Amino acid sequence: MSFKPLQDRVVVRRIDQPQKTAGGILLPETVQEKPMEGEVVAVGPGERGSDGRLNPLDVKTGDRVLFGKWSGTEVTIDGDELVIMKEEDIMGVISGKKGRGK
Repeated sequence: MSFKPLQDRVVVRRIDQPQKTAGGILLPETVQEKPMEGEVVAVGPGERGSDGRLNPLDVKTGDRVLFGKWSGTEVTIDGDELVIMKEEDIMGVISGKKGRGK
């Protein structure tokens, strides 16, 4: 089955965060927070403006994004746990290397 979001909706797969603290303490699942980072799996065509023109989305498939903790609707499609949200719920696109700079 394939899924195509409509209008300005975006489908995101959460990216799992490390299950240890910086000090090496393992966190049980009951206290772990849901990741707020994900990879865009699919995007809708965009939203129609008042003039009837289609305004394309700023994000595209494959982008790594940050979104709000309670954003979107969680769904399971073909065994994948995904989040469907409006583009306005995305705070930004992450680019560059992953890691912490000092």
